[in-house]
Amino acid sequence: MRTEIQPVFLLTAVPPSKREGSSPTGLVGRHLAGQLLDCGVSVRVLAETGQLEGWPPGAEIVRGSISSPQDAAAAFAGVARVFLAGAEPGSAKEVVEAAAAAGVERIVVLSSHGPEYEVKFPPETWFWLAVEKAVETSGVAWTHIRPSAVMGACLEGTYPATGSDWAFSIRREGVVREPLLDSGYYPFIHEADLAAVAAVALLQDGYTGRVLEAVGLPISTRSRVAAIEDAIGRKVATQELTANQGRDAWRRLGWPSGGIQVTLYGLKAYASQLNELTEWTLAQEPSVEALIGRRPISFEQWAREHIDVYALD
Repeated sequence: MRTEIQPVFLLTAVPPSKREGSSPTGLVGRHLAGQLLDCGVSVRVLAETGQLEGWPPGAEIVRGSISSPQDAAAAFAGVARVFLAGAEPGSAKEVVEAAAAAGVERIVVLSSHGPEYEVKFPPETWFWLAVEKAVETSGVAWTHIRPSAVMGACLEGTYPATGSDWAFSIRREGVVREPLLDSGYYPFIHEADLAAVAAVALLQDGYTGRVLEAVGLPISTRSRVAAIEDAIGRKVATQELTANQGRDAWRRLGWPSGGIQVTLYGLKAYASQLNELTEWTLAQEPSVEALIGRRPISFEQWAREHIDVYALD
C-alpha cells in the first residue's frame, strides 16, 4: 500500500571526508532510501560526484551539492519532507530558506552530539549548532537527530577515528593497534537503525520541535575486536598505543586534530563514567528501540555483515 506523500528529499554530503563535522551521510542515506521506498514513499536524492551510485532502485538521483543553495533550490521542487544530511554552516541558512520558499513542510536534520557543548562558544565557531539554528528559524517544522557514532562510519572514511584503520591492519597483518585498548568505550548505532529513526521522524507526526537522541550503549574496544574475531573465525593480535602514538597514527590517516581530541576524550569519558553514561543512554525517551519497534542491531551482527571487509587479503 503506497503512502500518499510527496517525494521525500534525501540530501547527502560530499564524498566521505575526514574534515571535522563529517558524517556518513551516504551510508545512512542509502539505508533510509530503501526503507522509505519500501513504505511506498517517493525518494529523491541530491548527491555529489562520488555519491551517485549504490542507491536503491526507484530513487531519483539528482547531481548537485547541499552546500550550494542553487542546487538545493532546484531540487526542492515538489518536495514535502527533507532529510538534511551533510549541510554546511556557511550555506545552511540559504538552503533552508530555499526549502521554505519551495513549500517544504518538514526538515529532519542529521546532526551530531556536540551542539549542546557548542552553545558555550561564540556563534562564529558553531558547526552543528549553526545548522540546527538555521533550520529552527526557517519556519519549517523540524526534528533534529543526534546519533551515536555510526558503526559503519569507519569503513566510509568518516568518524569515528577509532577503528578507521582496523580493516586494513586486520586484513594485512591480523592486528589492531589502538590507544586505550584495554579501557576504552565508545557508543555506537548501526547505520540501518539510525536510518529507521530518521524514517520515523520523516513519516510520523509527533516529533516536531524535538531532539531525538539516536544513541547506542557504550561498547568496549575489546568487545569490538572480539566481535570481529568471531565474525571472521580467527584471532586478531592487539597492540595498545599511548595517547600520543594514537594521535600520530590518526594524523597519518588524515584525521583533523579536533576529531582526534574528541575521540580520545570520548574513549576516556565513557570508561570513567560508564555507569552514569549507560544510565543516561537507557533513560532517553523515546529510546531507539521504541522508535523503530525492534531491538537495535548489535555490533556483533554488524561485524558478521562485514566479514569480507576484515577477511585476510
